Amino acid sequence: MGRKKRGGYIFEWWMGDHTPKHVHVYKNGIQIAKIGIPNLIVLQGAMTKKLKKILQEMIKEKIL
Repeated sequence: MGRKKRGGYIFEWWMGDHTPKHVHVYKNGIQIAKIGIPNLIVLQGAMTKKLKKILQEMIKEKIL
């Protein structure tokens, strides 16, 4: 399991989880989105511009 806090969000992902590869996004302890990686497809919830920018940075840094 991976877990990272950035920009007020908590990102969680699991190695070997079901496909498609995705990350769960939490804010204030509540899941607000599930985003497909690396194409940033919203699988559940909604994505803001700020969240998209953070995810793009994390992908570029090879965290996700």
